[in-house]
Amino acid sequence: MADAPVPLSEDEIESALRETPGWRRDGNEITRTFGIRYHGGVAMIVHVADVERLIGHHADIDLRWDTVRFAITTHDAGHRLTRADFDLARRIDGIAAAHGAEAAKG
Repeated sequence: MADAPVPLSEDEIESALRETPGWRRDGNEITRTFGIRYHGGVAMIVHVADVERLIGHHADIDLRWDTVRFAITTHDAGHRLTRADFDLARRIDGIAAAHGAEAAKG
């Protein structure tokens, strides 16, 4: 049986946020919204889902006509932030760039 994920301390969270520009903390989640048209967003989500399946960690995803929003937390750590969340955020950034998504305005 795998060990339970270890939640990050507040200092570790602040440090990790500095290393993942564009992501913001919203309570016990990190979030980021990308601007991309609907069908491009669908393709990006499928790409993210394939990676998530392989690493065993998943984001909550909200698809709109011209944006995709990701929210990440570790459910197995009591809905707290862990290193896995920031690893997934960096992977999502790479996938978003490959799909031509841009940081959403606002």
